Amino acid sequence: MSELGLCSRREADEWIEKGWVFVDGVVVDTLGAKVTPEQRIEVDPAALAAQARQVTILLHKPIGFVSGQAEDGYAPAATLITGENHWEGDRSGIRFSAQHLRTLAPAGRLDIDSTGLLVLTQDGRVAKQLIGESSDIDKEYLVRVTYGDIETEVDQHFPAELLSKLRHGLSLDDVPLKPAQVSWQNGEQLRFVLREGKKRQIRRMCELVGLHVVGLKRVRMGQVLLGALPQGQWRYLSADEGF
Repeated sequence: MSELGLCSRREADEWIEKGWVFVDGVVVDTLGAKVTPEQRIEVDPAALAAQARQVTILLHKPIGFVSGQAEDGYAPAATLITGENHWEGDRSGIRFSAQHLRTLAPAGRLDIDSTGLLVLTQDGRVAKQLIGESSDIDKEYLVRVTYGDIETEVDQHFPAELLSKLRHGLSLDDVPLKPAQVSWQNGEQLRFVLREGKKRQIRRMCELVGLHVVGLKRVRMGQVLLGALPQGQWRYLSADEGF
């Protein structure tokens, strides 16, 4: 069911337990039941209705919050999802409900010392789209850097061959990185567009070529922009948006 894009694996288990899944017209009541490619899978309308009520939230994460579970005394970003922090510019038409916090999980990481767009979702399909093994959604970052003692007009001093290395040719943990788009936005800031998300990837890439990251902000995931969303506030992904 997950491979067909019907739902996440967790949802599939829940639907089977509730008797919402049919194979060739017969209710499936066993988790992990085998299905052949020729068989027809159908789901009860109640499952689709439950899925439609799931929300995806876009948060402008500040520095000092972790993406997932609390760690080392730092609060998870999900604690910012409150009625008070709901952006007044939200045009989704969705009213905030405590039910929207249930099973809400981050779809991807954003380091504690980084800011910008963090996606939290109840929808397993969205999570798979953003962080699944076959995901090809690109993410865009603005990265402020220094080079040795150079803090201004870094672009004038940073060797072109090292910029080329950032685009392709580096490895992390002995694994070659996928090609990336890297260009100067201004004298002190680089624009990165990545199609993978290893832990602290951009900071580690920069270290390998002698750059020090002093600020990192994610501004886009796929077709969804951070836009004017204020830091520390959040909004819903609207029905006409998609990654």
